[in-house]
Amino acid sequence: MTQRDRVLEYLVTGRTISFVYASCDQDTTRLSARISELKSVGHPISKKTIKVPNRYAEVCSVAEYSMEAANADW
Repeated sequence: MTQRDRVLEYLVTGRTISFVYASCDQDTTRLSARISELKSVGHPISKKTIKVPNRYAEVCSVAEYSMEAANADW
């Protein structure tokens, strides 16, 4: 299974994914590239910028991607 397949499989369940989860739990270090590939073949993936604390308790902005489960035909 490719990184792109793992990301798509995760998104079709209606869950959101960010770089932290993708890199730690899916060994996907270039999430934005995988999302771009999926979007280029027609998957309706949305991006939202969220604020999260880092390990120093500083607020950082990160991208969070999602796809409606009902629209996830693959």
